Amino acid sequence: MRRLQTLLLSALCWAASAHAGTAIVIGGALRADNDAVWQRIVDEAGGAGARIAVFATAAGNPERSAAFIVSALNRRGAQAEAIPVAPRLAGVDLQANLRDPVLLEKVRSSRGVFFSGGAQEYIVDTLQPAGQPTEMLKAIRSVVDRGGVVAGSSAGAAIMSRMMFRDPPGNHLILKGQWREGQEFDRGLGFIEPEVFIDQHFLKRGRIGRLLPAMRALGFKHGLGIEENSAAVFKGSQVEVIGTRGALLVDLTEASSDPQQTAFNLRGAQLSYLDRGDRHDFRAGVSTPSAVKLREPMVLPKEPSEEIGRQGNPYFMDILGDQTIVNAMAFLIDSARSEVRGLAFQMQPRPGDPAPDLGFEFRLYKGPGTAAWFSSAQGGEDVTLLKVRLDVIPVRLAQPLLSPL
Repeated sequence: MRRLQTLLLSALCWAASAHAGTAIVIGGALRADNDAVWQRIVDEAGGAGARIAVFATAAGNPERSAAFIVSALNRRGAQAEAIPVAPRLAGVDLQANLRDPVLLEKVRSSRGVFFSGGAQEYIVDTLQPAGQPTEMLKAIRSVVDRGGVVAGSSAGAAIMSRMMFRDPPGNHLILKGQWREGQEFDRGLGFIEPEVFIDQHFLKRGRIGRLLPAMRALGFKHGLGIEENSAAVFKGSQVEVIGTRGALLVDLTEASSDPQQTAFNLRGAQLSYLDRGDRHDFRAGVSTPSAVKLREPMVLPKEPSEEIGRQGNPYFMDILGDQTIVNAMAFLIDSARSEVRGLAFQMQPRPGDPAPDLGFEFRLYKGPGTAAWFSSAQGGEDVTLLKVRLDVIPVRLAQPLLSPL
């Protein structure tokens, strides 16, 4: 416990001064044709001709990953170059490259840095072994300190907060309490506000199930789960969502847990879904829908006496399914129901599961400030959902859950 407290304190101290520039945090699976994200990176680095250092440190195939990123950036006017610092890069002396004066100068003279996807532990173990910054990491930080941009996708997004998931086994085991320093969690590189915890591939993979217990265990009040092919642009405490999807904002400022309950539990969390163009100020605690959505009327929760907007009273049997948590939030606001519920439960527990019959019921309900905006002006349906309340209740299910009739 003391080691964890020391780690958190030291991470907070150096992270507090690490956001002079812009951080673009990408939820993973970034498509080559996503102009909104790629062009924003180049523009934040200074526009046409901007020099951007590309680190495929996390990648399983660094050459291929770096080539894709360099090509995508250069098509938008950048002068991007791969920096050969990756554990899986064949034929290079990794330790020598981390200290190479020529490479260090290339990074220092850049206006932007991009981290690829892959395995985030490769990034921290390479650039910050045993928690100590290498000369290469110092060069990267100098770019941000001078007002440059640091961007990262997937694994490159995970390292943006001061603490990060390292190699977690899955949503359900994290919910059940498998949480070990150096395995499930580790120190990140801290390029964004120190009080915000980042997760990626978020709605696609139902990672609300692992974000909530991580935030409670590490003492975070705010979390941002960024969806695939989307990004969050951080400038100090201000964040803007861009791309094709959105991000789930988690606020635990007023949340509590029952210490008498041995399993993870939570009461009074607040969830907001921010779509492209939406903004949030973490210090002020204010979310602002995009200008396109603000042209539409705000949707307030219906009273039970009003006509139900969407029929039925569903129970979401897999609340950790693809997009399910946001679908449940939208259903709640656009109906006269006072709450909706869903279940997080592993039908086929993994070997070593400490509690195969343990599940978690998610209760979503309305509260002060709950509201929504819907718009189809940009094609499809853009939606902003604000301040939906959430309780997480541990439950016990039969094993096996089903038996032949």
